[in-house]
Amino acid sequence: MQLRMMTKSCFPCAVLTAALTFCLSGVLVADTAPRKDAEPGAQHVDAQKAQKLVLEKKVAVLDIRTPGEFNRGHIGGATNIDFQGPDFEQKIEGLDRSKSYLVHCASGGRSTRSLLLFKQHQFLSIYHLDGGLKAWEKAGLPVEK
Repeated sequence: MQLRMMTKSCFPCAVLTAALTFCLSGVLVADTAPRKDAEPGAQHVDAQKAQKLVLEKKVAVLDIRTPGEFNRGHIGGATNIDFQGPDFEQKIEGLDRSKSYLVHCASGGRSTRSLLLFKQHQFLSIYHLDGGLKAWEKAGLPVEK
């Protein structure tokens, strides 16, 4: 209703208000959405591409979910390092940085946040499973228990 009053009394003010609202909403969306440019060096892959990398033994799989989640089902051969654990950085510090890793969590949130840490620790080749284990399972790919 306030916008209508402004529109009737001052058309340029209404246009400016609409433009400002649009710009601010764009900034808010950009600041809260995961940004792929925030993780240079990480390659984002879907479940099919991830499976190909695993089958061709081009990556070691890092499942960064909790141990309870991991025990309910995981990609065969995966190593579990809990992103929420107090020793997460210490554990990834002990990994071979020259190897390629496929990193995933349940749906992609935690693993996306972890990519900056892998970059800070100078890992050379990180693949991110977009959609996490849920995307893997949705694609009908095998899970071990």
